[in-house]
Amino acid sequence: MANERLRTARKNKNDEFYTQLADIEEEMKHYKPYFKGKTILCNCDDPRISNFFHYFSYNFEHLGLKKLITTCYKNQNRDLFSQNDCEQAIYLEYIGNKKGGNVPDPEEIGIRHLKGDGDFRSQECIELLKQADIVITNPPFSLFREYVAQLMEYNKKFIIIGNKNAITYKEIFHLIKDNKIWLGYRNINKDMWLVLPEKEEKYEKLIDGKKLKHIMACWFTNLDISKRHEELILYKNYNPQDYPKYDNYDAINVDKTNDIPCDYYGIMGVPITFLDKYNPDQFEILGDSRYHDGKQEADDINIINGKQLYRRILIKRKRGK
Repeated sequence: MANERLRTARKNKNDEFYTQLADIEEEMKHYKPYFKGKTILCNCDDPRISNFFHYFSYNFEHLGLKKLITTCYKNQNRDLFSQNDCEQAIYLEYIGNKKGGNVPDPEEIGIRHLKGDGDFRSQECIELLKQADIVITNPPFSLFREYVAQLMEYNKKFIIIGNKNAITYKEIFHLIKDNKIWLGYRNINKDMWLVLPEKEEKYEKLIDGKKLKHIMACWFTNLDISKRHEELILYKNYNPQDYPKYDNYDAINVDKTNDIPCDYYGIMGVPITFLDKYNPDQFEILGDSRYHDGKQEADDINIINGKQLYRRILIKRKRGK
């Protein structure tokens, strides 16, 4: 049943996107101190097209990695673009170039055969997950909830790509609220151009023979980063005209993160993009406009003068900041 769900997700939800090397390089440069002596797992990657494997194998010695492991769903041939047409799969292990130099030697890339199809939820893939110190990959968007739940269950550090809408998933938002997961360095307003499979006929632009599509995606991590401790400078003052209260909830509405008033310590509803500037030392997340006050049922409160606004995150300033 699990394998069937994964097949259906990939077929119907068009989950097969690949990350460009430049996007990986731009994000990973902020995490280098975390990588030394660590085992990196990329468990949702195609053996050949994976720029995650490319980045970490070519920077293996520079980053001081211990081991790199890459698995792929339903693919056995490391020299072909993933066709997802094999009931068994392989995984790659790399422990550096023992002959010297930083260019990976193909003969030193260990090819291991899996008994199953490489589904990240299979027991043999879970065993690989247990070996990992940090998981870095682009998981299927339609299985994002399940994927993150597994990472949390096994207490893994991670840097992963997800759909921006995942922020509003009840399961994911709960983790954000509790400071167990947060956004990476890439600006949330800056979408990604992801690479589509060669067989895909619908694409938005073609660069160097690669088919690209504009995707609402961002990075999620639970590695502490300096960005989340940068203080948001506030300069506007509160007044009832610019900051009206919601019709059915005692909180003021703030349309832009930069407009958060510097002299207000009550509950505020701010845009979801606030998470890009969220500093847990400066603010507390109370909930969101659909699931607030710890309620499990959706109960929209982002209404002003009978008009419903875009979804809001409910926050409060912390005293002393």
